[in-house]
Amino acid sequence: MKYEEARKKPRVLQQLTGLKIEEFDKLKAAFQKAYEEDEQERGTPDRRAGRKAVLLTYEDKLFFILFYLRHYPTQEVLGFWFGMSQGQANHWIHRLTPIVKKALGHEKELPGRTAQDIKELMQVCPELAFIIDGTERPIRRPTDSEARRKDYSGKKKRHAKKNIVVTEKATGEVIGLGATQPGSRHDKACADEENYTFPEGSTLFQDTGFQGYAPEGASVEQPTKKPRGKELSPEQKEENRKISSERVFVEHSIGGIKVFHIVSTIFRNIKEGFNDLVMETVCGLFNFIRGCRNAESSLGASSPPAPVPT
Repeated sequence: MKYEEARKKPRVLQQLTGLKIEEFDKLKAAFQKAYEEDEQERGTPDRRAGRKAVLLTYEDKLFFILFYLRHYPTQEVLGFWFGMSQGQANHWIHRLTPIVKKALGHEKELPGRTAQDIKELMQVCPELAFIIDGTERPIRRPTDSEARRKDYSGKKKRHAKKNIVVTEKATGEVIGLGATQPGSRHDKACADEENYTFPEGSTLFQDTGFQGYAPEGASVEQPTKKPRGKELSPEQKEENRKISSERVFVEHSIGGIKVFHIVSTIFRNIKEGFNDLVMETVCGLFNFIRGCRNAESSLGASSPPAPVPT
């Protein structure tokens, strides 16, 4: 597959990469800058001795890695489609993914990873309303018994990795991404470990998985948990519906993130730290696409926020 061929069919390009042509071109400029910076840091251009070059242009390189993140084929299949060996495919996956992340950093689309970074991002949000949630990503069953115990999610009945996601309610932008944790960790325990603080006067929407979580600075809105053996009053049910209607926006954001199959299907890559890297990169891609489409919709009359990327 070649980018120059896919570009002739914009709908196909969007299905292959998740980006429209205009979005691809905008990201390509930042990707080229990040790639050139990476080569300068390495000291030498990337050459694989004895092997015919396949990804000749920046467009081809970006097309390759976005296709991988979007569809997550095996490396053998990826190599077959792009005319390279499995070893070359593996090389380019690990070479290009950090560069995409760096490019998204240049575009200021990456989520904050530390409590201080997230607090600074919150301060510039026009509406001080945020949503926190946990999201799980399936992984292969670990061979080690201790790892199996830690990674098993009783909620999803599978082995998984978990991240805490903080979004801005008004736009759906992912402004915070917690560390990648074992699937057995409870949402509240993960959030406590992140030690988030929120701007004074802000509102935080959360579900009952965060029962007892009350970070500094925020007024918490959470559904009332049904007492064991009892029923909620009609007033409590109505209040829960209102809170759920506000919280649903984080589900839209998580759904947009998981359009990239690398974070929604069973994760196969065993390189240390790669699991966390792809989650951060894909959150940045979601923010980038959301920002491009919201800007596009704002060119006309007052319009609703752009839909979740597909």
